Amino acid sequence: MPQTDRLRYLDVATRRIARGMDLDETLRELRQAAVPAFADAVFVHLDDPLPVGAERSTAPVVLRLHSADRVSPTHADTPPPPLPEVAERVQPAGGGRLAELLRDGRPAFGDAPGNAPAVAELLAAGTGPAGALPPGHRLIIAPLHGSHHVMGTVVLLRGADRPVFTGDDLLVASQLATHTALGVQKAVMYGHEAAVADTLQHTMLPSSLPEPTGVRLASRYLPASKTAQVGGDWYDAIPLPGNRVALIVGDVMGHSMTSAAIMGQLRTIVQTLAGLDLPPDEVLHHLDEQAQRLGSDHIATCLYAIYDPISHRLLMANAGHPPAVLLHEDGRAEVLGVPPGAPIGVGGVVFESVEMAAPAGATLVLYTDGLVESRDTDIGSGVEALRVRLQSTAQALASLEVLCDHVLGTLGPGTRDDDIALLAARFEGFPPDSVGYWYLAPHPMTAGQARRLTRRALRRWGLESLADPTELMVSEIVTNAVRFASRPLSLRLLRTDVLRCEVTDDSPQVPRLRQAGLGDESGRGLFLVNQLALRWGATRVSSGKVVWFEQKIPAK
Repeated sequence: MPQTDRLRYLDVATRRIARGMDLDETLRELRQAAVPAFADAVFVHLDDPLPVGAERSTAPVVLRLHSADRVSPTHADTPPPPLPEVAERVQPAGGGRLAELLRDGRPAFGDAPGNAPAVAELLAAGTGPAGALPPGHRLIIAPLHGSHHVMGTVVLLRGADRPVFTGDDLLVASQLATHTALGVQKAVMYGHEAAVADTLQHTMLPSSLPEPTGVRLASRYLPASKTAQVGGDWYDAIPLPGNRVALIVGDVMGHSMTSAAIMGQLRTIVQTLAGLDLPPDEVLHHLDEQAQRLGSDHIATCLYAIYDPISHRLLMANAGHPPAVLLHEDGRAEVLGVPPGAPIGVGGVVFESVEMAAPAGATLVLYTDGLVESRDTDIGSGVEALRVRLQSTAQALASLEVLCDHVLGTLGPGTRDDDIALLAARFEGFPPDSVGYWYLAPHPMTAGQARRLTRRALRRWGLESLADPTELMVSEIVTNAVRFASRPLSLRLLRTDVLRCEVTDDSPQVPRLRQAGLGDESGRGLFLVNQLALRWGATRVSSGKVVWFEQKIPAK
């Protein structure tokens, strides 16, 4: 091959190999570049397992046949030229010739002095059947060397009807092997990072959704196609005081392990802020501040909503995220007009909370932009298409799980460049006759008033058997609230699958369970609650605190 043709061939071949995105594609490009332009056959053995990173393994090198190709016959009736039998698995002897060639890293002719043992290890039948490997420089062993490890070998063969390999061909083989090794190393590192990021993201997503009373939840997470890197999409549902629930969906811009890690940090921050029972706009404001501390190049979108099943209201704020869709019980789908604001991490942005009705039977659909945006569809058109799809099939999708599957099923089999997170909430609300709500002035007679109201409600619900322990616990919690409250406190009883009592006051001082001494005149109230209640807790909120307990409702 003339020098000009050789350089032109190398330029085209190395470009082909370099464009491979994964291991199989890289080796396919090598085979197509080598056969038949440079050789009649090519065999690639790779280290098993392929090394990752810079750490050196003490385990013996094991090569496995990963890829092979040969020149096709010119006519269908013409049999392919005979070739040696290739070893499927090779474990180079520590002091053997093949191990020496791998360490040396330079291509070598198979018939060079001393190389016959190396050929015999790679080709199970040595020089193969008669005529399979004619005399002369017709076989090249080219080691694949990565930055820190031997990655494997490439064996190139020529038959008797072609000129033998020359010294210049060794240089060509060296270039093919070098670019292939770099491609293999890139593919291994990419695959490792993608696997770590995927595991990291799945670990940080909720393992299961809560089951709050008054709302049903369903979710889906659909990773991007294998050709795309993992993103930072997430969703969450967090129970709040008063049987409310926070519904969140967010998306960290970018696709990498860093995006997944930032997503985990933002989700943790949101969970912490939700525990303070802040309104959505304040949650986004503080999240924006924390995101800026993580770095100015970390941008995310987020939609935060709070659903109250008792008042049947929804409070929502948006930070640059695609709008939510509300599917009404009559089948009408509505894109909620919440001001989008700027993404999280921009800084200096004012977010706005919008309150709206959340009628029983309606379904709120939250999602990330991978559901509505693609190379061929802008986000506005995608949102409208989603609304139309939901509206056209709403009557047939009674199940929330079926609705989620239907939404993702309409995407089709095409390649997706972005992850998709989907959270659906169907509002059921509380029946009014299962709620008792009173405001009480903080004075010495308040505890007695609370006991009377509690007994009256339990009698109305047919729960007289719970009256004595419930009155006692209500009295203890209300008495504690009166000591610290400066404004009217609230008492709320909720009858669901359990009986729940909540006492809210404006003092941020949260009571803690402690062991009272023999001479103490107080300190036993929470001890009694702890003994009598199925569950109890105290939560600090923006307006003070909520102390609650639950009791099991006796079976009838």
